[in-house]
Amino acid sequence: MNGELALVRPARPAPNKWLITVSITFGTLMGALDSSIVNVALPHIRGTVGATIEEITWISTAYIVATVLVMPLTAFLGSFIGQKRLYLICLVIFLVGSALCGLARTLPTLIIFRCIQGFGAGALQPTEQAILQQTFPREEQGMAMAIFGLAVMIGPALGPTLGGLLTDTYSWPWIFYVNIPIGLLGLVMVTAFVPEADDLKEAARARAERARKNFDWQGIAFMCMGLASLQTFLEQGDRDDWFNSPFICVLALVAVFALAAFVVRELTAEVPAVNLRILRDRTFTAGTLISSVMFAVLMANMFFLPLFMQEMLGFTATQSGLSLLPRSAIMFVATPIVGKLYNHVSPRVTVAIGVVLFGIGAFLESHLTLQSGESNIILPMLVQGIGFSCLFVPLTAASLSTVRREEMTDATGLSSLLRQVGGSIGVAAFATAFSRDTVRARGDLLRHFVPTRPEVVFRLQQLRAGLAMRGLAAPGTNPALAMFHFIALQQSTVLAFERAFVLQGLCFLFSLPLLWFLKVKRGVAAPEHLVVEM
Repeated sequence: MNGELALVRPARPAPNKWLITVSITFGTLMGALDSSIVNVALPHIRGTVGATIEEITWISTAYIVATVLVMPLTAFLGSFIGQKRLYLICLVIFLVGSALCGLARTLPTLIIFRCIQGFGAGALQPTEQAILQQTFPREEQGMAMAIFGLAVMIGPALGPTLGGLLTDTYSWPWIFYVNIPIGLLGLVMVTAFVPEADDLKEAARARAERARKNFDWQGIAFMCMGLASLQTFLEQGDRDDWFNSPFICVLALVAVFALAAFVVRELTAEVPAVNLRILRDRTFTAGTLISSVMFAVLMANMFFLPLFMQEMLGFTATQSGLSLLPRSAIMFVATPIVGKLYNHVSPRVTVAIGVVLFGIGAFLESHLTLQSGESNIILPMLVQGIGFSCLFVPLTAASLSTVRREEMTDATGLSSLLRQVGGSIGVAAFATAFSRDTVRARGDLLRHFVPTRPEVVFRLQQLRAGLAMRGLAAPGTNPALAMFHFIALQQSTVLAFERAFVLQGLCFLFSLPLLWFLKVKRGVAAPEHLVVEM
């Protein structure tokens, strides 16, 4: 009896889930932050590297393309080197890329270094999501996804604010250097506090052994070609006038055929690099698709509002970033509350509330005018912040609720990819609609500009008198007429923004029927708690 007892291994203490959470959140937060922090510094970077407006956009495109290439391969790569080791390696790559970006002084080198940074960032978000799902018990899955949602949603929201402050106070390289101390802290904490479960390591070894014998080179090649072409098509299409550009047409053809070949290959390969078979899980597929549709509208809104404040209201990058802080602040408060309510309120109800709140916020945004100030932006920001919290947490938790433990990284990689692609589609689609609405609204306004109409004559007289008082009425010119056309262009842009915000709200409300497909079985057995071998 004593001999048998001597062979029993002593129970090891359970890992501290909160230390694990804090440790792995650093990487996700930085990766999400860097997707938007660069945008406010682009004018300063342009001056340093000597690039045109069209050329400088490749800095953002390169990062996004590199990120989406790694996301679906997270589980595949993790099977060879381990989930924790993959996270650490990718975090090191991200930090090296950040340091190199800060040192770059030419456009080609900056684009290359942004690719390196993106390759590192690609696996951070799916790996954190998988680790959180595997660490927290089922009854706390809502809280786990609330923490993940804070990093994913607040990162892009804080990016413009932090980027503006660093650029205005120091210089643009600091938007990259700021990652280094935070990332080093994350490296130390992940190494010290994040374990790997025996069952997950065993499943990874088995998958890696099979993958070595049947390495899916074709699937990886088709995926890289398809996703790189698709993402570049979405990022550059509006700038190059879509299908009027031969380059964009080639990208579209390559994306269609390569992605079709990729899907066929992954569904027939003995050991696929990307496990598309997980899409047979209806709950996962429904939740992920709904998240992608809603993420498309969310990212478009997060793109348009700062643009309106800077282009139409004359805000600086720092001012526009600070005006968005109420949304981040209310999300920081509301997201954990939504996480706690996940087990008590149906995800359909919570998501529906989030959809309605976002629609109300978009409606309030559509009433912003050239006379609006920071105080007018606070209310829609607060409403949308609560709406965002109600959307992301239940959608993410519900979509992963029926996924098997050993397939969690496959699922999080796919869901992260589809959210990213959905966001890019949303920005591209709304940007194109915005450009066309601006032209149409200007045409509608100028159609009513008839020089003989009394109100037009009166307005021109007012403009001439105002210019004459300032000594700006030069002989032989008609500056009042030029100013009239400028006002028409300005007002047409405001109308285009109004339509964009209304359309975003309507798209969200029209997505409500999709919630019928979000069926979560509360009685499904929970994944086992993380078993640790220290």
